[in-house]
Amino acid sequence: MDCTDILWELPENAFDLAVVDPPYGLNIRGDMGRRKGKPRKYKPVFWDAKPPPPEYFRELRRVSRHQIIWGANHFISMLPAADSHCWLCWDKKYSPEVSFASFELAWTNFDLTCKRIALSPVQPGRIHPTQKPIALYAWIYALFAKPGDKILDTHLGSGSSRIAAYDAGLDFTGYEIDGDYFEAQERRFAAYVREHPH
Repeated sequence: MDCTDILWELPENAFDLAVVDPPYGLNIRGDMGRRKGKPRKYKPVFWDAKPPPPEYFRELRRVSRHQIIWGANHFISMLPAADSHCWLCWDKKYSPEVSFASFELAWTNFDLTCKRIALSPVQPGRIHPTQKPIALYAWIYALFAKPGDKILDTHLGSGSSRIAAYDAGLDFTGYEIDGDYFEAQERRFAAYVREHPH
């Protein structure tokens, strides 16, 4: 479902932490984000024409005590409180030959210093054009969450955040607007749980 259909109905501070990767408004294509000469085809993208409206960010901050928002440098003017001591930098360890950003930034409302991780985005069996590694979310949860915390992801995508939350013992809720990607991440999650039972 569309997260905006439910955010307004959630109580204040319903979640300890929201870790979200909303559309950046870059009009990405289904073959974007690959090394030059090695395109990978995904289904046509309809959800990246524009970033979420300011109301989304306002509601996100209302329903969660803490937020980590990937791509916030694309819509920082829409954040109700844009100043932050703690930005996250994900260095993708790529050469200048790639056609996309060599690192990504995430805004947080934590009163900590900036944090950086160097981690390749290469993953076997990718199912989504903007898929982030499970290890990236595992790093985030290790730094900013504790077992039992309630976690929100409004743009579930490939489900990497959900798998990392499962491993960390977190209470996870995720929303995904695209039915095909939702079903794909359901299969991915089920396969992961079979291979890594708790």
